[in-house]
Amino acid sequence: TMQSSGHRFRDVEHHPLLAENDSYDSSSSEADMAERVWFIRDGCGMVCAIMTWLLVVYADFVVTFVMLLPSKDFWYSVINGVLFNCLAVLALSSHLRTMLTDPGAVPKGNATKEYMDNLQLKPGEVIYKCPKCCSIKPERAHHCSICKRCIRKMDHHCPWVNNCVGEKNQRFFVLFTMYIALISAHALILCGFQFFSCVRGQWTECSDFSPPVTVILMIFLCLEGFLFLTFTAVMFGTQIHSICNDETEIERLKSEKPTWERRLRWEGMKSVFGGQPSLLWINPFAGFRIRQLLLRAKKGGPEFSV
Repeated sequence: TMQSSGHRFRDVEHHPLLAENDSYDSSSSEADMAERVWFIRDGCGMVCAIMTWLLVVYADFVVTFVMLLPSKDFWYSVINGVLFNCLAVLALSSHLRTMLTDPGAVPKGNATKEYMDNLQLKPGEVIYKCPKCCSIKPERAHHCSICKRCIRKMDHHCPWVNNCVGEKNQRFFVLFTMYIALISAHALILCGFQFFSCVRGQWTECSDFSPPVTVILMIFLCLEGFLFLTFTAVMFGTQIHSICNDETEIERLKSEKPTWERRLRWEGMKSVFGGQPSLLWINPFAGFRIRQLLLRAKKGGPEFSV
């Protein structure tokens, strides 16, 4: 029995064939869905993603060329320069992994008679159909109007990463917010030391730039650092809270009663970050294969466009 209503009924049962690794293919373009690069062609999202990169590059420029290179303390410059640039690389890598990773999209158009027959539904068994993308919606999946797909365990659509945050890329989004918060805090601390040093030295040999230019660049960096630190720190805390409670932001806002068995807090963390705690949890490069990416690029362009 198919339900096309916009609500999830309490008696909805999700068939075992609709499990996490559902490999149904509705067309030749969907057949190699997992083998293609995932990218959303959304104008607003692409602008926000580019702005994110430009703001990080700006922060790196001010920290490196305005504050650290002119410093007379060699080790102060080296240690802080290496630390800041490493965090920046990790933040941008996490951003890329979040943006280019399939968040857990359900195949479009799989609500066909042939597929329904393969499910071998029991009499009276009910499954849920999304009327917007004509797909059989697994439990805890929600439709994204921007991605035009149903996303498994969709938390929200974030324009800053030009993608949904869902089952398969939530880990990278958490890392992105964490590393952005860290470099923002680091930049604010460096700005504080730099202002103190410049005032104490009466702005002589404080920077290779003139005092007015130096002040303007550092003020903009402080504003950027404060705003990004506040936003990403709150988002990071929200994401960790959601993972520990095994509840997405959409489910929390809609006050959906859980029809699934909630994981324990530690089990939720291991489910998102993968396996037992290790340094791999905070490594955005974990699981990345350059060879696979090149093969995907040869097989075709973006998996779908919006």
